Amino acid sequence: MSTSPREAAPHPRFGATPARILIVDDSVVARAVIGRLIDNGERFMVAGAVSDAHAALAFLADNRVDMVLLDIELPGIDGLSALPDIIAAGNGAKVLVVSSNAHDGGAAAIQALALGAADTLEKPAGGAHLGAFGDLLAAKLGRLVQTQASDRGAPTPTCFPLPRGDDFDVVAIGASTGGIHALSRLLRAIPPDFALPVLITQHLPDSFMPYFAAQIALLAGRPCAVATEHMRIMPGRVILAPGDAHIRVVRLGGGAAIRLDRQPVPSGCMPSVDPMFASVARVYGARALAVVLSGMGRDGAEGARAIADAGGCVVAQDQASSVVWGMPGAVANAGIASAVLTPDAIGQVVVARRRIP
Repeated sequence: MSTSPREAAPHPRFGATPARILIVDDSVVARAVIGRLIDNGERFMVAGAVSDAHAALAFLADNRVDMVLLDIELPGIDGLSALPDIIAAGNGAKVLVVSSNAHDGGAAAIQALALGAADTLEKPAGGAHLGAFGDLLAAKLGRLVQTQASDRGAPTPTCFPLPRGDDFDVVAIGASTGGIHALSRLLRAIPPDFALPVLITQHLPDSFMPYFAAQIALLAGRPCAVATEHMRIMPGRVILAPGDAHIRVVRLGGGAAIRLDRQPVPSGCMPSVDPMFASVARVYGARALAVVLSGMGRDGAEGARAIADAGGCVVAQDQASSVVWGMPGAVANAGIASAVLTPDAIGQVVVARRRIP
């Protein structure tokens, strides 16, 4: 185990001095490389660097840090198994899982987010694309700094509290790159007894969907199912688009149900957010709430316009918290969104069931 000589320094007030970071990685090379990437500026400093989960817990017992960079493949206890204990020992520190297995949308990344990680980042193999990795690491740490400051009392761009209402009958969420993290934050803001159905289209390969649905069920505290043909839309149920079909909502026997559609759409996405939003607008009209989270491209923009034209409410994720502000940015820049908010604040809108003034 190796640690920085600065590890015993008193914990600074966040934002006044560099954020203190603990690196947990069994590779001495990885610890050194990541340490150099972090320690080359004024925003972050390496408070410690350890090789396994036991050492990380021992370090956190005696030292305060703001963030933990955690590898998954560790000797003894693996990173995912240790994650809940590290979060508890961190006393408010944000955990960024940095691993070669943590590619966006992969099973390990989804599980890490479900277990409470603040974000994930894929570590390049053999030092390839180190410059791009360093840029992504700095960007993600920067977003965590903003989140940490918000948690410690900094003002946030919200319009709450909103009084509880009954303005909506359904919540439809579209997301792509970076959307899994945003979705996990949004769902954690919603209590398990929330009664509305939630429809989700997340750009992911079909093979990941059953596992993703299981993780969403854990995050949401309610049943989540991958959509099938004619599946009924029921109160409190979360329905996830499969990876090989769009979901469209149709009226059925006084209620609503899912139809699967595999026809190409202008965005080229499969599944696409646009068909889901457009069909929600036709069936639910002004009683629909659409949410557009982080993602590349413009998928969801046309469907969001249909919901707005029908009198429904559209909320987009803000740029600062988005990994990629393509999808929410397209909605915001088109003037379709009633509000542009963090995922946590969007969760409050969902819970309130009250359209934003």
